[in-house]
Amino acid sequence: MRRIGLLILALVAAAGLVGLAPWYGWGSSPAAPQRFAVAKGASLSRVARDLEAEGLISDAGRFRLTARLLGGDAAVQAGNYRLRPGQSWASILATLQRGEVQRFTVTIPEGWPAVLVAERLNAIADLKGRIAPPPEGSVLPDTYEYQPGEDRAVLLQRMQAAMTKTLADLWPRRTARTAVKTPEDAVILASIVEKETGKASERRTIAGVYSNRLRIAMKLDADPTVIYPITAGKPLGRRIRRSELNRDTGYNTYLKPGLPKGPIANPGRDSIMAVLDPGETDALYFVADGSGGHVFAKTLAEQNANRERWFALRRQRGEM
Repeated sequence: MRRIGLLILALVAAAGLVGLAPWYGWGSSPAAPQRFAVAKGASLSRVARDLEAEGLISDAGRFRLTARLLGGDAAVQAGNYRLRPGQSWASILATLQRGEVQRFTVTIPEGWPAVLVAERLNAIADLKGRIAPPPEGSVLPDTYEYQPGEDRAVLLQRMQAAMTKTLADLWPRRTARTAVKTPEDAVILASIVEKETGKASERRTIAGVYSNRLRIAMKLDADPTVIYPITAGKPLGRRIRRSELNRDTGYNTYLKPGLPKGPIANPGRDSIMAVLDPGETDALYFVADGSGGHVFAKTLAEQNANRERWFALRRQRGEM
């Protein structure tokens, strides 16, 4: 009988606690968004103490007891969390039990040069260490996850490993139309294609034009290759000067046939694939059409006529 009485008392106490849970603070919440980290293997008791220490709950003991009675038996998951304003204790516990960790990401856009990659990574306050611009063309543009406190050099290595893997995966898929002989040359030409157009639908055609030129030893005449040694790949912000077109930098494709001595940006997967499988075209020339795309030509006479239309449009817009 004594045991039955104690059990009844325990059930009554538990029921009372359930009913009084909102009063006890089970409905309390952080005043502002706040990060919270759960260490690997941390117990509910440890998590409750950490929540109280960071001001996210008012009473670790009460949280722990109420959690055990009302929160189920699922373990809390390790990781970094971002707790929301107005989030109740019950919601906090559920978030930790479900492992709804905060994702920290950084995006490297297609066609970014190495100097901008380094600037972006160095600007992330959650990372440690500093990095110099990596070798041009060694980073695969994509969105990457990282953990607060991670070394920037380690994150950069993942970006470079992704490029190495992507190039290894794509190289065997090259077709007979490609004009590049090595994976390294594929990255160089893809970086030019990346800088020449922002329209995905044009990549393979532009790659086809440059492949045609390479096959007949015709100069590529690519403006971005002239700009690269001037700005390290950043926008020039003005027209190219005649003296710059005549300067032999190793990148200037107006002076001699063939590829420049290295990539001028970090090309994305699609531009690399465009170079390895260029579009079928007889075109040797292209010029902007005023709408963000290009118009293509087989002969110099056609190209000159297209250029005149482009210049006329620019004069009409007040750009010349």
